[in-house]
Amino acid sequence: MQIQNVFYFLIFSYYCLKFLMSPGIQMKSPLDKTQHVLFDGPEACWIIMFSTGLLAFQTAWVVDVMAVRLFMLEILCIVGMFVVKRQPVWTIPLLLYVAYLIWILAGCVYSPAPIYGIRVFLKYLFPFLMTLFASAAVRHKETFLKAGKGAMLMAFISFLIWIIPDAPSLFPGVFWYSTARAVNYISMFILALTLFYYTNEKNKYLFYTIVFMTPCFIWVYRSSILGTFVAISAFYFIIYRIRAFPLIFSFFIAGILAVFLIPSLHNKMFKADRTVTLEQFERGEVTMDHVETNARQATWNHLEKKLYKGHEIVGSGTGAVQQYLYTHYIFGGVRAPHSDFVQIRCDNGIIGLALYVIMVLAIFLHCFRTYWVYGYTPIKISALTAGASMLGVFATLYSENTVNYSMCTLSMPFGFYGMMLGMIKGEQERNE
Repeated sequence: MQIQNVFYFLIFSYYCLKFLMSPGIQMKSPLDKTQHVLFDGPEACWIIMFSTGLLAFQTAWVVDVMAVRLFMLEILCIVGMFVVKRQPVWTIPLLLYVAYLIWILAGCVYSPAPIYGIRVFLKYLFPFLMTLFASAAVRHKETFLKAGKGAMLMAFISFLIWIIPDAPSLFPGVFWYSTARAVNYISMFILALTLFYYTNEKNKYLFYTIVFMTPCFIWVYRSSILGTFVAISAFYFIIYRIRAFPLIFSFFIAGILAVFLIPSLHNKMFKADRTVTLEQFERGEVTMDHVETNARQATWNHLEKKLYKGHEIVGSGTGAVQQYLYTHYIFGGVRAPHSDFVQIRCDNGIIGLALYVIMVLAIFLHCFRTYWVYGYTPIKISALTAGASMLGVFATLYSENTVNYSMCTLSMPFGFYGMMLGMIKGEQERNE
């Protein structure tokens, strides 16, 4: 039952709380490893929380430690905002997030399964609390870089464990599933690419960029491949604006060619009994009937028929999808919809989906504007990383359970956004 993960969780929780309540913790500087930087308690707590998002501590018990860990992290964020002497930074996108949280919480009232609804609410609450805590805890580039590089190091360790034979069996359940890790690597890929552009350590961060881009192709996870293409397109759009369109178009063409020229990706993309060629695609003869969805499309159609039709505006209530899948044996016992967009529509209707989409786009636009308004390099780095990774991870919601993995997926772009807000506030305070 992976009892060791309980001890790992307890040790992790102890150090998070110890760091939070500490007057200061000395750590190596992310800029010069021969130097040490004194971080205050909330800063140190934030660094360890953000750096360890990939740790799941999964157990096979009735109450999984992963769920307890999510709740514990939310409590730490709330307590941290009381401990820190700095105020959280509020923005229009975060107010839109509040509106979305209120809407899905209201959805618990008319939900057929309010307990499941509360669980869904907590998964969406977590990235919001991470953003607020980061905006209050972070004021300096050292904190941002320490947290970001820490998360990158943890991602690289998880990558090494994956490629070393028999290594995964030595750490059962410690890291998140490969599907969740692949989504996490999208944010790490963007951070590495950003640091490649903005630091002198070109070879190091080019290596990390390649490392974090590779797994989604090797594992042939189409959602993460889509997210990676969207993220790199958003990255260059932020940098070059309209001039990036030819480059983005080339990414689009490269993605299409990859589907048809990489055998493993082609075989997973299309049904085995259908012959699909690039020439057919060029003639417009390829349809969704040719695409292998692994019962995803059938699941989505079934859920929409049962929970969306007739409830298009407000949905069937927060948690309705989870309750339905847990109590009905459909398509071999599917327990998750493999599309957060479908789940939002079925649970909270068009209003819920519209609120979430608008909030994410508002964050991206805020990051885009910040990148061009502020000349301070750490703020530009955080804005570029937050904006591009936000859209990349958001794209995976189309066909992945990204919200279920929010500790290691959504926490990354929202955490970067929160750190961006905190550094903007810190820069304003230093200029006053």
